[in-house]
Amino acid sequence: MRIIVYVLFFLLIIFAGCVKVDEAAFSNVRHENGKTYIIDRTGDKWDITQAVTLGFKPENFQYGIGKNTFTTLDDSLLTESSPDLPNNMRVIGIEDGEDAKAYSVGKLSRHEISNSKLGEKPVAVGY
Repeated sequence: MRIIVYVLFFLLIIFAGCVKVDEAAFSNVRHENGKTYIIDRTGDKWDITQAVTLGFKPENFQYGIGKNTFTTLDDSLLTESSPDLPNNMRVIGIEDGEDAKAYSVGKLSRHEISNSKLGEKPVAVGY
């Protein structure tokens, strides 16, 4: 049995050396019309031309996961009548007339910012 494993391993090494991979086919860097872009996993192009002119190497960029791919922060459970909330929960609260919202500091520390609305007004709450 051990000999079979060694033979398979040896064949794998030989086969891997014979296969030529076209690295450009897997590259997330594109050069078009004098500009340099990286492509995120959602297919969006990000212009990094200025960073390249400053000496950054586009191959070293981490391509991220793209915009609008994070789950939005939802603190809709935070109401005056929420029975299951701890008494010592830290929140950031905002109000405008009759409208008010609270955002838990615990969730904001992981999300850093919440883009929301208070009534019809857009608000950004950060921690």
